[in-house]
Amino acid sequence: MATGDISNLQPEASKPRESFPPKVNLFTMFRLGLFQMGLGMMSVLALGILNRVMIGELAIPATIAAGALAMHQFVAPVRVWFGQMSDAKPILGYHRTGYVWIGATLFAIASFLAVQVMWRLGNVVQAAGGWSWTTQTYGWTGLLALVFVFYGVALSMSSTPFAAMLVDVSDEDNRSKLVGIVWSMLMVGIVIGAILGSSLLKQVGTDAPLSALQASIDRLFMIVPATVVGLALLATVGVEKKYSRYTSRSTLVEREDSITLGKALRVLTANRQTGIFFTFLLVMTISLFMQEAVLEPYGGEVFRMPVSETTKLNAYWGLGTLIGISSTGFLIVPRLGKQKTAKLGCLLVAACFVLIILSGFSQNQKLLQGALFLFGLASGVTTTGAISLMLDLTAAETAGTFIGAWGLSQAMARALATVTGGAVLDLGKQLFANPVLSYGLVFALQAVGMVLAVWFLSRVNVSEFRTDAKKAIATVLEGELD
Repeated sequence: MATGDISNLQPEASKPRESFPPKVNLFTMFRLGLFQMGLGMMSVLALGILNRVMIGELAIPATIAAGALAMHQFVAPVRVWFGQMSDAKPILGYHRTGYVWIGATLFAIASFLAVQVMWRLGNVVQAAGGWSWTTQTYGWTGLLALVFVFYGVALSMSSTPFAAMLVDVSDEDNRSKLVGIVWSMLMVGIVIGAILGSSLLKQVGTDAPLSALQASIDRLFMIVPATVVGLALLATVGVEKKYSRYTSRSTLVEREDSITLGKALRVLTANRQTGIFFTFLLVMTISLFMQEAVLEPYGGEVFRMPVSETTKLNAYWGLGTLIGISSTGFLIVPRLGKQKTAKLGCLLVAACFVLIILSGFSQNQKLLQGALFLFGLASGVTTTGAISLMLDLTAAETAGTFIGAWGLSQAMARALATVTGGAVLDLGKQLFANPVLSYGLVFALQAVGMVLAVWFLSRVNVSEFRTDAKKAIATVLEGELD
């Protein structure tokens, strides 16, 4: 059953055929993927380059650096609000497109501001001869966190309505293809971002003065965000107008503004399967992304890689994830189903973390690169299964709210993963003199978490969700809004 059909109280078969927009074609699927490609490029800038520079070059403690970066994820509750707003409050006549454009422009501006604040904080640390809590470090750290809060709000404003748009424009027979293409493009963006970042920073060696690094990174953070805004416009212009099925599916056409946030949340929380899947996403995402905060420092400290080389590490797992996502929908999901595919992916990811730890003991860069590629493949399998389930667990009338909730779970997890990764690394450095063991503690904890995620996933029942969702929407939306 398609995502939009879950809550459809008026059967599609009873509606006139001419009321339906045309099916989204392959070219448009790839065009929509350009937005995700831009988000992938931005993720490399924030969690790859900035994280490495703050910890490695500016001597900012990993917990402080990771905590500041994580602030853009801690504002994740606004995802539910923006999702509900895009359900109920169209901008210029469109439910999703206006939010995407405005949000993309704002997060591009915020990313450049974050870099400028980072340099100021770094200057204070260097002037003091090392990290210490002073009025200046408090002030600049707080301002950096605030900029990332603004970045996170803008990112939520853009990405949540975009994901809801994917539900709006797709049907049961083409949704898995759309998921595969769009999320593959996300990985393309990560690879492009890693390669572009490495290319623009290649002239900056490990012994280069900080001023040279600053000039290169400032240029990078002007070029890439501007490109991402252009991709957002190119990806979405005209798509909602031509392909959206929102008005064909919703039982609340022309009274969307009656869907208050409170009533949308009642639909969301009426189903116990929502809570189970929310928890699975939380545990799975934390376990998958704790390494983001420590991967580049791992390459720098354990393998003695320069900045340009550690940035490339994102390309290996990104390429693996790209192959995993693009192939899983065609080769694994049809044979195992979405749920079993996600379980298989989680177990494979756990095994890959063991390989990443082993590569550290040998200090073999090729082994690390190979392990990260395999980790990417396993992540692609996990992601495809989880996202397919996520888009199935939505309701047409409140698609934005449901997508916002799933985004909230993932963003909360990414924030916790970033902070936990940095904190566990600091703890490991206190416990172990060998840096391999310090970083290995992070990766081992991730492996345990993926096994726990499998247990939660085994309790998810899509059929139960569909049945309960119909009842909840009939009660809350029809009964209370009439």
